[in-house]
Amino acid sequence: MIKSPLENVDGELYLDGVSTLKLAEEYGTPLYVMSERKIREKYRRFRSAFSKKYKKTRVFYSVKANTNLSILKILKSEGAGIDAVSQGEVFLAFEAGLLPDDILYTGNCADEDELRYLLEKQVMINVDSLSQLEKLLKMGTPRVLSVRINPNLGAGHHQHVITAGKTSKFGVHKEAALKAYKLAKNAGVKSFGIHMHIGSGIIDASSITSAMNKLLDIAKKVHENNDVTFDFVNVGGGIGVPYMPGEKEVDLELFSNKLVGLFKEKSEEYSLGKPEFWLEPGRYLVAEAGILLTRVNMIKRTPFRIFVGVDAGFNTLIRPAMYGSYHHILVVNKLDHALTEEYDVVGPLCESGDIFASGRVLPKLSEGDLLAKLNAGAYGFSMASQYNSRPRPAEVLVREGHYELIRERETLQDLLKGQRIASWLKD
Repeated sequence: MIKSPLENVDGELYLDGVSTLKLAEEYGTPLYVMSERKIREKYRRFRSAFSKKYKKTRVFYSVKANTNLSILKILKSEGAGIDAVSQGEVFLAFEAGLLPDDILYTGNCADEDELRYLLEKQVMINVDSLSQLEKLLKMGTPRVLSVRINPNLGAGHHQHVITAGKTSKFGVHKEAALKAYKLAKNAGVKSFGIHMHIGSGIIDASSITSAMNKLLDIAKKVHENNDVTFDFVNVGGGIGVPYMPGEKEVDLELFSNKLVGLFKEKSEEYSLGKPEFWLEPGRYLVAEAGILLTRVNMIKRTPFRIFVGVDAGFNTLIRPAMYGSYHHILVVNKLDHALTEEYDVVGPLCESGDIFASGRVLPKLSEGDLLAKLNAGAYGFSMASQYNSRPRPAEVLVREGHYELIRERETLQDLLKGQRIASWLKD
């Protein structure tokens, strides 16, 4: 499971030339560590796989996976745009130096303040419902408007991440889509796109191509019925990564062949012209670039289990508790030791569900050992909280033997930020 940019240096875990033991000692734990080199490698591989088959390809990073400004800066420098799902993510994109033409907003249940902000900032807007569109058009006319289509087909690694289908809250169905484009065109919108997103953690391209077929069928009907010309077709993101040892990586060449081949075939057959082809990877670009370092604070032996208590909980990394997700664990200072003991790795929260791994076989552990949870670069810090009044961790970026703090660790004083005691309760 140790592969670049991870390294085994005399039995100790390094990340892109930097000792993780040194990082933990300098910055404390829990600690998120990201590899800049890995992010750039993943982006270039992804971009190349699609753009060499269709030059008019654009990649929009799904920023909800990891919102750190340094990560946004890295991907901006590579040419990526931003797929944002909230006003806050749009704000962060601007803070990272992106321009309105590089930011696509796709939110649902947006209130009027958020919609007004989007119009003011002139970002591209992807609407999720007729209600949202009607509210938006009352306030003004967006420069670029897309409609998120629900193709009645979803996929993903867990039911909570499936974002299309008959029971999904996301997107509009065929008849509503035709009405949406008619409303937008009558309101004076000049530039159009069409969009879908069916889920997250997808390894097999067949589910996306099946949904794309339905998306492009709707694009054809919109084009014919409303005389709409699409500037772009956006097939979303959701491409998965291997979390467990032995899992295969996505075959990007096969994946891109299927998606681009279908897109080109249907665009020609349906007389859609040559729209740009957009994709929105998130997890694929950043998951494998990040690890979570956490210290062993307790080893508790009961008649039934051996519990290893660490200083990170689901307030730090919620994926195992929320999705039942697997994250491979390495003992940073014992890489060359034999795997001999079976442990339940648990966090410090006052919750029975605060479990990272059950029955995980690791080297014999001692209090003070340092663990690394792998593939933690996506949906780690971005989903972290202050639950149990525990401050959120720091983040560090490494690059070819160099490292730098990119987010300070929260302090106890940060728990008070924004709080006010009611006047009648003051001493």
